[in-house]
Order: sequence, then C-alpha cells, then structure tokens
Amino acid sequence: MNPKDISKFLSLVLRHDPGKIGISLDENGWTDCRDLIASAGRHGIKFDYETLVEVVRSNDKQRFSLSDDGKHIRANQGHSVTVDLALEPQVPPAMLYHGTVTKFVESIRANGLCKGERHHVHLSADRVTASKVGERRGKPVILSIRATEMFAAGHSFYVSENGVWLTDAVPPEFIDFP
Repeated sequence: MNPKDISKFLSLVLRHDPGKIGISLDENGWTDCRDLIASAGRHGIKFDYETLVEVVRSNDKQRFSLSDDGKHIRANQGHSVTVDLALEPQVPPAMLYHGTVTKFVESIRANGLCKGERHHVHLSADRVTASKVGERRGKPVILSIRATEMFAAGHSFYVSENGVWLTDAVPPEFIDFP
C-alpha cells in the first residue's frame, strides 16, 4: 500500500471510524501503534511500524502525531468522533483564512462557518494553505476571518499540533468575502 493510501486510511480510522477495524481511541484520541498495525492487517491494510512513522513524518498537512515514546498515534484535528485533544485557548493572529468553493458562499453569508460533524471549524494562518484546502472541491474561494475581533467578542481559538486554527463557529459578521 502506498503512503497516500495509508494516510487516507489513517484519517478514516483515527478521525472518524476507529471501530471500522476494531480499534479504540482514548479520551485524547490516541491509540496504540501495534494495535493499529495489527488490526489494519486483519482488514487487508498491511504496513509496518517503519512505514507508519514515515507516513506521519512525511504527511504534507501533518495530520497525525506520534507520542513522545513513539508507541501511540492520533490525528491532530478533524475528528467526528468524541475526543478531547486537550488544546489550550490561544490568542489568534489578526486575520485567519478559510478555503471553500463558490457553491457554499451564500450559505456561509447567511449562517457563517459551522463545524458540522466535526469538533471545530478549521482555519488557516495564511491564504496559500486556505487555497489548497478549497482546491479539494474545485476553484477555491478564500474567506478572510477577522480573528482578533472574534476573540475580543469572546470567541475561543485553539491551535492544533500541526498549526491548524480551530474555533467552534465563525459568525458571518466576522467574515470578509471576496
């Protein structure tokens, strides 16, 4: 199995459906690497520990982390299953960005950015990253989020281990549309 396919598989089981292969995540989203590898193998997804480490290290979005001792792995954000990533509130930069596509803009104008099935709305610290996120669904539209104003109004922000900014929702009054 190639690293990209392993990464997609890890996103599925570590963010959304660990039960698909019979693993469990602890309250902070961690699972034992040996259990993950063995369970994946029993379900036809074969890779070894060295490959797992390489996928974590080389993932372009740094979606996963290994524990300090290298025995456990978790997704850094994007979960639809209940986990507590134990992130501390942070003061955001003045502006953050969100990549989307045209078909969602009117809904966002009306309702703002909502987390949907995930734990948080994902925001980027720069326009380039937001553009890459938006490109996944077509021609990207980059929304600018006035994060300092949101923070001053009482909204909390967090930063995942891989630098993704997270918040519960972005009301439309804090979004600058192109």
